[in-house]
Amino acid sequence: MSTSTPDPADPVFRLHLGGKMAVASTVPLTSREDLSLAYTPGVARVCEAIAADPDLADDYTWVSHTVAVVTDGSAVLGLGNIGPRAALPVMEGKAVLFKQFAGVDAVPVCLDTQDVDEIVAIVRALAPSFGGINLEDISAPRCFEVERRLDEALSIPVFHDDQHGTAIVVLAALRNAATLLNRKLGDLRVAVSGAGAAGVAVTKMLVAGGVNPDQVVVCDSKGIIGRHRELTGTKAELAETTNAEGRQGDITEALRGADVLVGVSGGQIPEAAVAGMAPGGIVFALANPTPEVHPEVAARHVAVVATGRSDYPNQINNVLAFPGVFRGALDARATRITDGMKVAAADAIANVVAESLTPEAIVPSPLDPRVAPAVAEAVAEAARRDGVARR
Repeated sequence: MSTSTPDPADPVFRLHLGGKMAVASTVPLTSREDLSLAYTPGVARVCEAIAADPDLADDYTWVSHTVAVVTDGSAVLGLGNIGPRAALPVMEGKAVLFKQFAGVDAVPVCLDTQDVDEIVAIVRALAPSFGGINLEDISAPRCFEVERRLDEALSIPVFHDDQHGTAIVVLAALRNAATLLNRKLGDLRVAVSGAGAAGVAVTKMLVAGGVNPDQVVVCDSKGIIGRHRELTGTKAELAETTNAEGRQGDITEALRGADVLVGVSGGQIPEAAVAGMAPGGIVFALANPTPEVHPEVAARHVAVVATGRSDYPNQINNVLAFPGVFRGALDARATRITDGMKVAAADAIANVVAESLTPEAIVPSPLDPRVAPAVAEAVAEAARRDGVARR
């Protein structure tokens, strides 16, 4: 039987039967008085107060603890463009993680359009119902424009997790790996395999966290990105801000003498290319379920290996970032999420295990209950420091 065919005996399908979430009331409704307070006529007084002062919605509705998880179904997990209905189980799962790890209520919003203008217009129209917007599984390069336009249009946090969640955890992991190996971020030569949403965000986040952009080389499916190629958009920006040596060629050339490989491409990297890295290197092979280089192969040549998989040490998992990031942003009533808030989140994740680092434990477990509160506190403080907090 195909793994995608429902099987009543399959525990995966049994768990998903009826969906993974529901709406629950936070107030009693057992008497006429309860009804008069929660609904008419009492609710009218709250409506009038919010109409006079819209900021009161933060206090008297659910927006202070609720986000929309928005997708168009165009880049779902490793499944590709499977559409909004097929994406819904993933969005439900994301909502459950928000609630479990950070007490944030999340509502899946799966849009039956992949037009940038329509996505932006719909989310803008829905925004008054939420305290934040988590964009999810929207393919590049459209995801960059969707996030940029929504960030400019809305006064609530907008966060594309496939970009920034991955980037935050990668920075946290690299910070701890460098500490473990007695290295400084600014001295590391970094090769990034992949120039999609995650690759672009990882590159920018590493630079924001202290990596020297002159020491970064990014590869896409056609090879090293640099000024020798005719590029547009985010890749043109990467060509101007990275690869100071003007390297040309494929991933093997990018890895020659590199200290770090960050794989976010899904493409396979030959062992010989990894063998060409500098001694004592670091490999983050994050494609899931098949890493760019098998972790056991990478371990023959480098000192620290991380993957996106839960069955190997050092899982680079977005759940370490996004629940706490939104919890902190909501607590501070932030109007947007800044680079400073993202770097603060990475530092908080790294600090959770900073006193017990080993090559097999450079990031916390995704189930570590210390992570989300630490991230939330750091993000809220950074929001106030960056001047985007309203509380």
